[in-house]
Amino acid sequence: MTKSPVPTTAMPQFNIAEAKTHLSELVQKALMGEEVIIARDNKPQVKIVPLKRPAGKRVPGSGKDQIRFISDDFDATPADFADYV
Repeated sequence: MTKSPVPTTAMPQFNIAEAKTHLSELVQKALMGEEVIIARDNKPQVKIVPLKRPAGKRVPGSGKDQIRFISDDFDATPADFADYV
């Protein structure tokens, strides 16, 4: 059995070079609830944490009547983009 290159301490700290090498493992650890700290010169710089998902489901039409104005030329292609169309 091979030893995991990423330590499993309570609050692991990795230098930037280690983080680059083991980014997918660090992300997985963060997704499982562990705090992952990335340091530069042994000084903590950033923490990898999972994004929080919205609490509820999206409801179609929930933004109704929130758009007050749309310009008449909203769908017009800008002149400097004519070569791309």
